[in-house]
Amino acid sequence: MKVRQQVCPHQPYAIGLRLGADAAKELAQPNTLEAFRCWLQQNNAYIFTINGFPHGNFHGQKVKENVYLPDWSSTERLRYTNELFEILSGLIEHGTSGSVSTLPASFKEFHAKEGLPLQVWDNLLSCAETIEKISLEKNLDLHLGMEPEPLGWFETTDETIIFFEELFNRANDRELVKRRIGVNYDCCHLAIEYEHARDGLNALKQAGIRLSKLHLSSALRARPSQLNLQTLESYVENVYLHQVVSANRGKIVDRFKDLDVALQKQKLSSHNEQTDEWRIHFHIPLHASPGNGLEDTRHHVCDTLDWLKEHPGDCTHLEMETYTWEVLPSHIKSDDVVGQVVREYEWTLGELELRGLK
Repeated sequence: MKVRQQVCPHQPYAIGLRLGADAAKELAQPNTLEAFRCWLQQNNAYIFTINGFPHGNFHGQKVKENVYLPDWSSTERLRYTNELFEILSGLIEHGTSGSVSTLPASFKEFHAKEGLPLQVWDNLLSCAETIEKISLEKNLDLHLGMEPEPLGWFETTDETIIFFEELFNRANDRELVKRRIGVNYDCCHLAIEYEHARDGLNALKQAGIRLSKLHLSSALRARPSQLNLQTLESYVENVYLHQVVSANRGKIVDRFKDLDVALQKQKLSSHNEQTDEWRIHFHIPLHASPGNGLEDTRHHVCDTLDWLKEHPGDCTHLEMETYTWEVLPSHIKSDDVVGQVVREYEWTLGELELRGLK
């Protein structure tokens, strides 16, 4: 609560949970859930969303592409997600809204040749029915947000719309699925795809896809000069996956599974002659540019907030999503984690206030 003391000591404090499967099972126990509910009341805090993307551990040990396992072809993923909604329904007030975010079905390389198993669609449609049942029983507006991510099964807005159209077409009750499953729009991820926020968000809206949650996050961006590529070496680490998308004049040229893979290929080829920009899936602090010749994609966050100003009712769940504090290069760590998160809040609240969204 150290962050809360500096950000909003006297106002209700919104908390987004990140629960792996083991933590979810523990919290789902009635006595544990009641104790946590009491703690929230005592601290004038509330839950509105849960990050259900990582099924297992996410910090302090190697994750990489295993963050996509189990994917939506597994009943284990379905059970875990249903449990998150049961937990969420026990923590939020009647008549309010709650969201859970999840992966974009799977990782592309897991099912590249054969396509998505039918079980993916069945599990998602089953989850939608469970969310609907819980929502009606407890007078809640619960929704699942599927999160496009570089090299995920769907990563661009076009791929997202194609996926959802098939999901809707497979449903017995198309409107039920539209109510309960939508998109968790991560600004970092869509910026890496060289998309314009306004175009993508308008396309999702036109396709009738619910905007479940907005992740306010910024990606690492670089011109692939020799000096910048040397600087990028300091961002190579063994915990998270750092996909790279290269482009020439805004047109995507290539995609790489991880930053070390991209750098190694660069050393072995003249790839830099074909591209003028790299965007890297490395969540950079919102409040500070990486410096040392590198840039960020905060412009995409600002464009997203500009769009939200014009469509204020289209999404009420906003969450800052800088999770990489422990693996950031030392030159970016200007403070401890508490100080860094406080600055994230200050930047975000300032941008919201500028647009009358605070």
